[in-house]
Amino acid sequence: MRRDLGDLSGRMSAGCGEMEAGVSSPTCVSSLAKMASVALKGLLVPHLLPENCYDELFLRFNFLHIPCLKILISKGLGFAIVAGSLMVKLPQIFKITGAKSAEGLSFHSILLELLAITGTMTYSIANGFPFSSWGEALFLMLQTVTIGFLVQHFGGHTGRGLSFLFLYFGALSFLLSPLSPMSVVTVLQASNMPAVVISRLLQAATNYHNGHTGQLSAVTAFMLFAGSLARIFTSIQETGDPLMALTYVVSSACNAIITAQLLYYWNVPVDKRKKE
Repeated sequence: MRRDLGDLSGRMSAGCGEMEAGVSSPTCVSSLAKMASVALKGLLVPHLLPENCYDELFLRFNFLHIPCLKILISKGLGFAIVAGSLMVKLPQIFKITGAKSAEGLSFHSILLELLAITGTMTYSIANGFPFSSWGEALFLMLQTVTIGFLVQHFGGHTGRGLSFLFLYFGALSFLLSPLSPMSVVTVLQASNMPAVVISRLLQAATNYHNGHTGQLSAVTAFMLFAGSLARIFTSIQETGDPLMALTYVVSSACNAIITAQLLYYWNVPVDKRKKE
């Protein structure tokens, strides 16, 4: 590709020399178009599209080629979810640190959510799935671990929080190492569904008991809900793994419960307790 760009650049310079003298040059326009085409192809192939789909959509302009459209939409959604995951839990982290309180957050729920995220990440890496199909799990893991530590820290248990970090990253190192059997990773992924369900139900029960959603971030909850919905399509399209797809179906349903609670308790102040 680098050689092609160099050749095109040389031809463009030769063809565009006439334009400096005020003469319009078809060669210059053609060279610019070819350079743009090569640059676009370099960006899209093979990261977003296989070469045959690039030809169908961008050379033949066959925008009704359904298989290629599915690939483009799936890859685009996948990378958008990965990009969004960089900040999906930052509002939650900022809300906790700003209030210097983790009021309303269930640490057990966070642990189960972390188990589910870790299962997805290690299972995807072990099976060689494309990064666009699971990349958000990496960033969600880092942010969830941070939230778990903050819950302990602001609960007056900083030592326990540090122990939590040490134990988690030790276990993660083992799971990602060649020492970890594939059967263990598969079982961990299979445990995602009960972990997600219990995690969300614990948080929902905490919200119901308190009569408010505490320091739970609405932005984070809405983004998790939207992301899990989109992942149903991308996991089917990119991995073809029914276990991955079913996990996101269950996750979407559970995230919908938390989202509904946030809307229900929207105007309830944090210090209000549910009356018996």
